[in-house]
Amino acid sequence: MISAEEISALNEKARQIRIDVLDMLNRAGSGHTGGSLSAADILTTLYFSKMRHNPADPGWEERDRFVLSKGHGAPVLYAALAQCGYFDREQLKSLRKLGGMLQGHPDMNSTPGVEVSTGSLGQGLSIANGMALGLRLDRKTSRVYVLLGDGEVQEGQIWEAAMTAAHYKLDNLCALLDHNGLQIDGPVKEIMNIEPIADKWRSFGWHVLEADGHSITDLLTALDTAEKIKGKPSIIICATVKGKGVSFFENQLKYHGVSPSDDELERALKEL
Repeated sequence: MISAEEISALNEKARQIRIDVLDMLNRAGSGHTGGSLSAADILTTLYFSKMRHNPADPGWEERDRFVLSKGHGAPVLYAALAQCGYFDREQLKSLRKLGGMLQGHPDMNSTPGVEVSTGSLGQGLSIANGMALGLRLDRKTSRVYVLLGDGEVQEGQIWEAAMTAAHYKLDNLCALLDHNGLQIDGPVKEIMNIEPIADKWRSFGWHVLEADGHSITDLLTALDTAEKIKGKPSIIICATVKGKGVSFFENQLKYHGVSPSDDELERALKEL
């Protein structure tokens, strides 16, 4: 059972990650604010409490793997990796800069700690399936975690991958859905409604869990439960708020792919 002190420390990590995300996006002058902030608590829980990984040895064979299928949320992944020690936090200033190591979408060839290059939506779950199958064949106990976006699960490839994971009983695979209800063109329910999303995953043979995506305790409970499920993959549907942590970004569609201005950054940092 995780202590109140540990929860407090993780919440502080998430707060700092949000600060780093906003600072790097402001410096870059472009990028995705809303979906990076909505996933901050999820990434914090995974990287600082749940996953087995080693920043000193990114290729450690026994590590758990993380796939950011919603690759446009790269800033939150970079902020987490920097705080873990995969690279110096000064590198966060190079986001989207020519010659920099932090591309607009994750690049496994340039950024330590990035498992796979992503950005073409819908592909991450298929890649995670391959990782999970490979780990099983190698008799490894490592787990694979993949973060999906709301709009992304409108993609047909997601559901092909969902069938595949269930067919092969990939119980070393856990997906997490950043369920914030907004995508680039508008509310998800208006663009292409994905509900009833929990029932759909169940019908595809997955063990479905639901959690408050901004509660470290909720997330850890769900992740611990998923790890105990045998014979099928698990998905945690995380109820989140786009732009979480800054009042004037929250639930605001315009900040899906817009970086904060200097004034907005100053106001946001005061809140955080």
